Amino acid sequence: MSTRHQKDRARSEMVEVAARLLAQGDTLTARRLCSEIGSSTITVYTRFGSMGGVVRAIVHDGFARLADMLAQVGRTSDPVADLALYGRVYRHAALTNPHLFAVMFGRGAGRVEGRYAMGRVVECVSRCVTAGRFREVDAGLCAHQLWISVHGLVMLENGGYVAGGLAEHLVSLLVGAGDSFESASESVRVSGERFGALQSSGNG
Repeated sequence: MSTRHQKDRARSEMVEVAARLLAQGDTLTARRLCSEIGSSTITVYTRFGSMGGVVRAIVHDGFARLADMLAQVGRTSDPVADLALYGRVYRHAALTNPHLFAVMFGRGAGRVEGRYAMGRVVECVSRCVTAGRFREVDAGLCAHQLWISVHGLVMLENGGYVAGGLAEHLVSLLVGAGDSFESASESVRVSGERFGALQSSGNG
């Protein structure tokens, strides 16, 4: 393993541990963080500059991972299936990075990065409107409403308050945006198959 790869892994581990501590409500200090990973406090300041730098790294890395996952959603002739797949990928990102998500959206530090990550979703909603699947709506507003709803569901799922139900939720949201129940149900079904293929290929 190269020295650079080792450093990247060490940095990633520090970010993960720091996110877990914050998500648990623990006080994040250099001493506590380094005791968790078996390192010296100088490592924190060398890599991040300050404890504030650690928090910024959590937010940056979290949204970078989310953006990478969303980028795996290809553009097809069924924009509603594409949109439903964004929802599935978002849920997967939240469930596989629960501590990062808790910090990303708990401090308001990632507003710009969050809007950038959702830019693909706004464009997809526009395609749904153009295709006649959604009624004429403001694409940005509709995308944010969908984001709020899916985010709320997955946060409740992360907290153990609900279990699953994403497919049904997506159908309801898509119908609410103007699609027919039959068309929305089929697109959500297709998105499930595509999500399975992404996971099988190691990209999900």
